[in-house]
Amino acid sequence: MKTRPRLGRPQVLGVFRQLRHGVALVWTTSRGLSFALGFLSLVAGVMPAAIAWVGKLIVDSVVQAAQTGAADDQRAALIWVIVELGLVVLLAAAQRGLTTCQQLLRALLGQRVNEMILEKALTLDLAAFEDSELYDRMTRARREASQRPLSLVMRSFQLAQHSFSLIAYSGLLLQLSVWALVVLVVAAVPSFFVETRFSATAFRLFTWRAPETRKQNYLEVLLAREDFAKEVKLFDLGPVFLGRYRDIFEELYAEDRALTLRRGIWGFVLGLLSTVAFYGAYAWIALETIAKRITLGDMTMYLLVFKQGQAALASILGSIGGMYEDSLYLSNLYEYLDYEAPDEGGTAVVGPTPGDGIRFEHVSFSYPGADAPALDDVSLHLRPGRKLALVGENGAGKTTLIKLLTRLYRPSEGRIVLDGLELGAWDLEALRKRIGVIFQDFVRYQLAAGENVGVGDVRGFSDPDRWRTAAEKGMAHDFIDRLPEGYETQLGRWFEDGQELSLGQWQKVALSRAFMRDEADILVLDEPTASMDAEAEATVFERFGRLAEDKMVILISHRFSTVRMADEIVVLERGRVTERGTHETLMKANGQYAHLFTLQAAGYR
Repeated sequence: MKTRPRLGRPQVLGVFRQLRHGVALVWTTSRGLSFALGFLSLVAGVMPAAIAWVGKLIVDSVVQAAQTGAADDQRAALIWVIVELGLVVLLAAAQRGLTTCQQLLRALLGQRVNEMILEKALTLDLAAFEDSELYDRMTRARREASQRPLSLVMRSFQLAQHSFSLIAYSGLLLQLSVWALVVLVVAAVPSFFVETRFSATAFRLFTWRAPETRKQNYLEVLLAREDFAKEVKLFDLGPVFLGRYRDIFEELYAEDRALTLRRGIWGFVLGLLSTVAFYGAYAWIALETIAKRITLGDMTMYLLVFKQGQAALASILGSIGGMYEDSLYLSNLYEYLDYEAPDEGGTAVVGPTPGDGIRFEHVSFSYPGADAPALDDVSLHLRPGRKLALVGENGAGKTTLIKLLTRLYRPSEGRIVLDGLELGAWDLEALRKRIGVIFQDFVRYQLAAGENVGVGDVRGFSDPDRWRTAAEKGMAHDFIDRLPEGYETQLGRWFEDGQELSLGQWQKVALSRAFMRDEADILVLDEPTASMDAEAEATVFERFGRLAEDKMVILISHRFSTVRMADEIVVLERGRVTERGTHETLMKANGQYAHLFTLQAAGYR
């Protein structure tokens, strides 16, 4: 496993700043429940000391009544028993109330934090999702942060509760001796520092492991999802992937085992200090009782108070250590939430020269970490009513060009202009309403058939009339109408009664999405008929040509029978434009396009 970096001291100290974030988050989630937790923590903290004090009075009253036999002394003993019963009931009610409030707040807070994570994801650009470091932040945040804010605040209330108890216990122990309080504190401190150190180590392991955890999750998907089942079985990949899954676990488990063993051994050794301290105090209090310097009731109270004081102090230090650990984990959430996505740009909804169309002016683009540009000095002009075809080998930059047009990426150099206005100045929502895009790797949503069409325009997501109209244009209506529940049929196999479609049918569904955008005057089709037979392809493009007469169309295809319909064909090689023209002029030029067309045509002879 790769070398792990050390967590610096400034980072360790800085994580405590997350406490105010956690408290603020819980408070704004539910002020009523937060207040109830505070009040009940106070009650639950004070009650044990009160019960211990009343216990002393019961013992002393019983001893007094046994010695005198007086009815008043007997009544006093019974009264104190009833008082203790009331205090115990009150403590039980407070503890039950705390549990109830925690359960309610856990549900509310978990939902809110997950919504915050997902809302942030909606603001990220495509480059952010392709950034492995940021993706690891999101993974860590989703794994732990939905529980950690509540845990942090719960420990804060527990700290307050046990602090109230310890203050009350300290007041009682001081009646015996200040040294009893000193022994109580000193015995608990070493264990606290060791637990805090191990909490930091556990957090470092958690932070470093995000890539390995994602690999494990990916291997689980490969082994357990229907998308991959065919190849995994046919190529006998199951044992290979399962072996890798086990190897990752073994590496992680070795670290966990070492940490757990060290934590357990040190915890046992230092825990003995508390045990020795208690029995030392036990002997001391017993000798004081024998010497008649304290009463039997005092002895009972001091032993109980010392024992419970140890537990309260251990809980206080444990809560502080836990808060420290929760703060470390919570920092993942706020590192992710504080990520600043690039400014989405302008506010324009129209350009200064309507009808000018799309211009790529010396556009270049490089992916982060790539040695060569994906696009290099590309210039194009597409007017309304014209169709442009992009041709080239895989990796030539065709899909990258579309991602720049839809502003999923921004050019590294040059600019893209729509109707005389640079894309960065356009309002993003207005821009994307004008563009209908079907990517080659379109999503097959596990939704109803109609909703699978409706995703093309969120305004028509639940509109059956628009589904039908778009599906008719995209040639999906006939087979959708024959499904068991028509447009309401669940597609995919993830959910009950789901129906799976062929790749060609899925492609028609995806094509229909482009026609959901009535306002779109730019249609982009990336390999739109790759999974269709030749007859269906010819029909689709004949219909598409009629429906898109007044629109700007960009077509990416490896089928040269398809691209012949374009007004202009552009050949891309390694991100550069090497040829452009109509089918006829390119064939006469006898360049790369003519070579590829001849090769493909030979396959049909």
